[in-house]
Amino acid sequence: MSNRIFVAFTQSPLTRRLGAGLTLATIGLSSAAVLTSPALAQQKKQAAAPQELLVVSYAVTKAAYDKIFPLFAADWKKKTGQTVTLRGSYGGSGSQTRAVIDGLEADVVHLAMSADVNKIEKAGLIEPGWEKENPYNSTPVNSTVVAFVRPGNPKKIQGWKDLDNPNVDIIAANPKTSGGARWNYAALWGQVTEQGGSDADAKKYILGVYKNVDVLPKDAREATDTFVKRRKGDVLLNWETEGILARRNGEWTVPYRLFSPNVLTEQPATVVDKNADKHGTRKVAEAFVKFLFTTPAQKVFADYGFRPVTPEGKAYGKSKFQEVKFFRISDLGGWSNFDKQQFGKGGNWDQIFKKSR
Repeated sequence: MSNRIFVAFTQSPLTRRLGAGLTLATIGLSSAAVLTSPALAQQKKQAAAPQELLVVSYAVTKAAYDKIFPLFAADWKKKTGQTVTLRGSYGGSGSQTRAVIDGLEADVVHLAMSADVNKIEKAGLIEPGWEKENPYNSTPVNSTVVAFVRPGNPKKIQGWKDLDNPNVDIIAANPKTSGGARWNYAALWGQVTEQGGSDADAKKYILGVYKNVDVLPKDAREATDTFVKRRKGDVLLNWETEGILARRNGEWTVPYRLFSPNVLTEQPATVVDKNADKHGTRKVAEAFVKFLFTTPAQKVFADYGFRPVTPEGKAYGKSKFQEVKFFRISDLGGWSNFDKQQFGKGGNWDQIFKKSR
């Protein structure tokens, strides 16, 4: 039997991500040998073998993911015949970011802000350009910041200015460990500067607010528990999502206050490239992130208090959310600059925290 030349073009994960060149392999084999090669058979076997994905996310996504995981697993099984098991790890976004950098082998991360994903990128676990791999800068959900008050609103909290009052006891998560808390901080800062105030005005205002914060829980879920279950504080600053979830779960029915202007929070999701390649889960991990932008997933997010990003999701969730004038983190210089200015060593937060204690 005469030999034929079989030429296979393969693309490494890095070149595929960056759109770079191809690797060429030339093998002198018969066509029959190629089709039945042990390597190809092993590859097919591995493709069909059950896989497991670890999704590392911020605290308040758990309820939505408890619904989304089985939806994706069923969809993937129908399309490929492969069984995939999804596990979730939840906590403060800052803490989760450090855990992944320190060795928690997430296949996918869904974090409270792009600044946290960028830290994992800088650690060499995520390749540059991740935000361009999916729609909406790889951000499947939005939310915003609200103020929860006690029944009857005895402290008469009606707007941002009412938080800078020494007679108001505020509960807010710690910006050093919680992504939601950094969004709280961005909302407080931006509502000053977006209405013509200076950085000095914003810093003075936030110092006044945090002087009223006696407790700094580690994440958004713990902050809610402190306010709702332990009955601490007059006001809770937290995700709008938490308010919707609390009502859905029957934990609390008092309306929250949604102030304007407010920040539109953006929570990105992406594959952790180094881990996915190590685990052999890249294909299913990429498919999972893309699934978050499908109508079934967007509807679940809306049901559990997240503002959808797709036209179909927005149409479904329109009646579930209040209208408000939003600004974005890009209006404050973007997370890279804002994070460094506010939360870098010796930055504004360190100064405010020291003065407020």
